[in-house]
Amino acid sequence: MLIEDEKIIQLYFDRNEKAIQATADKYGHYCNSIAYQILNNREDAEECVTDTYLKVWNSIPPNKPSVLRLFLGKITRNRAFDIYKKNTAEKRGGGEVAIVLDELAECVVGGSEPDKEFNRKQMQDAINSFLGTLSKERCAIFVRRYWYAESISEISKRYSMSENYVSVNLYRLRKKLYDYLIEGGFEL
Repeated sequence: MLIEDEKIIQLYFDRNEKAIQATADKYGHYCNSIAYQILNNREDAEECVTDTYLKVWNSIPPNKPSVLRLFLGKITRNRAFDIYKKNTAEKRGGGEVAIVLDELAECVVGGSEPDKEFNRKQMQDAINSFLGTLSKERCAIFVRRYWYAESISEISKRYSMSENYVSVNLYRLRKKLYDYLIEGGFEL
């Protein structure tokens, strides 16, 4: 039987090691699918998920996530991208993640070291605001591509759309995001 999120979070606050097992039981598949989608390697994905559990253990407390699933997804995704960067530092390989990152490269804010965290937070807020302007369908396509790093063919199968339809929509969404960010005062 799966434990409710509030009880899992309380286990972390109580420093009870059963919290990790409860997290793995309830969200292990979810975290593993995020990690595998980015890394495309079972061993690396397992390492990523293990690292996620350690990071969560060290983060709760003091953090108390309002939505545990999203908290875990964000940590898993960030860790997976760290592993991906490490694995591809010497070799610039193919794969869906490289393509996804290249697609969004024009929408990334640069800046000096002190400005990076501030810019990252502002960019995150602006993208969330942008997503709120989209239809449910377009938002789902965007998130599946740029959050979960799904391929265009996976998205088209998931939503019973042609690959061309998905590609064209993603192109238009990137253009719309670029314009939205420029209007919001970002220098891209």
